[in-house]
Amino acid sequence: MAKGIAVIGDGESIKGFGAVGLETFVCNVPEEAPQLLKTVTEGDSYAVIYMTEELFALTEKERERFAERAFPAVIPLPGVKGNTGAGMRRLSGFVEKAVGSDILFKN
Repeated sequence: MAKGIAVIGDGESIKGFGAVGLETFVCNVPEEAPQLLKTVTEGDSYAVIYMTEELFALTEKERERFAERAFPAVIPLPGVKGNTGAGMRRLSGFVEKAVGSDILFKN
């Protein structure tokens, strides 16, 4: 069975993703994000789950379950409120873990 791609975020930030075939899950109440992520991942239907950075920051505990697994990849993306830098920090952390040094941003 093929795995899909989901997008979780506030309605304004994710409204265009449905038009290109991604399954969207609207979460306009940030406090509900952890439970929504649990619900979306229950069926093991998604290979990739994009989340707005605001909600991504609120779901750390729930995302720990996937830290050592290939699927689903939970990836932050900027919302309409702007870029918080969470995605870049995460990428920098992965690179540093892989090569032992932050060769991308030299922080």
